[in-house]
Amino acid sequence: MRILIVKLSSIGDVVHALPALAAIRRALPAAEIAWTVERSAAEILRGNCLIDHLIEIDTRSLRRGGGKVIEEIFIDASRQLRQLRQYEFDVALDFQGLLKSASIIKLAKAQKRIGFSKGNLREPASRFLLTDTVDVEKQTHIIRKNLALAERALNIAVPENDFEFPIFADENHRREAENIIEQAGKNYAILNPAGGWTTKLWATEKFGALADRLWEENNLTSVITTAPNEIELAKGVLRYSRSGKVTLAQPSLKGFYELARRAKIYIGGDTAPTHLAVAAKTPIVGIFGPTEWWRNGSPNRNDICVERNDINCRADCHRRACDNWICLDITTETVLRAAQKRLELSAQ
Repeated sequence: MRILIVKLSSIGDVVHALPALAAIRRALPAAEIAWTVERSAAEILRGNCLIDHLIEIDTRSLRRGGGKVIEEIFIDASRQLRQLRQYEFDVALDFQGLLKSASIIKLAKAQKRIGFSKGNLREPASRFLLTDTVDVEKQTHIIRKNLALAERALNIAVPENDFEFPIFADENHRREAENIIEQAGKNYAILNPAGGWTTKLWATEKFGALADRLWEENNLTSVITTAPNEIELAKGVLRYSRSGKVTLAQPSLKGFYELARRAKIYIGGDTAPTHLAVAAKTPIVGIFGPTEWWRNGSPNRNDICVERNDINCRADCHRRACDNWICLDITTETVLRAAQKRLELSAQ
């Protein structure tokens, strides 16, 4: 059987689909599996031995044009289409739920094109490009939602818990993590002040104060991890930390994964590193504002979410800008208490 997985982006969304890949490979070891992903999110899938064909595309460059003339854009689109059509897929699974992703599996000419039912689609119009759909209960965690699609589309068994996240790092990634650990010491926490959206960001001064308290009360140094374009957030945390027990780092995705595997605890918002830390089975404290822990947070019941449940404006919020931004008005003491509790659970 030839199976096409379509999960294009973002990095966190790709991580959330990895347990479905693991379940498919475990149930169908002889299947030929391809995965189509945006080049910007492909790094986490490169070198994955569960995937036979990784098809990297760049739909964003086609939309923007990137300064190309029409002829160059057409040639680029034709090349990407040839990648899709060089295999004759028996079934394609649309884990994205967008018109873009459904169009890709339509162009791939799969015999069966299966995605979520209309009520579960981010762009309901994409339903018309599918041959079959799977209905999933509302308020289902995204990992379980993806597993439900794989289970019902392919008639396979999937795990209820203890999810497998097949991420394949190499010696360079492990060395990258070890170099950071040499600076920070082996007893460290990872703090991630980034979040993509402004409304997902907990204040840098509170992260700085948290780093000090983790050192004073738990003898934990803090590694502040960000992408290179988020370095100002990391520097902000450093400015507000008085203890000096802070190390700044901008690891690669898989370097971060290896770093997270060795951390005592990870604290951050709804962002790709948080989902990678979940995959690494790091103890997690999530700080969630406009998005939902029940959907995007850790499925590990020992992990803890700090969120404002005493306000009435968070339901289906997902705002990237807000005039009443109180959902992340959360004290350092509240997050510290959650971290202490999570560390205690790890020690049991």
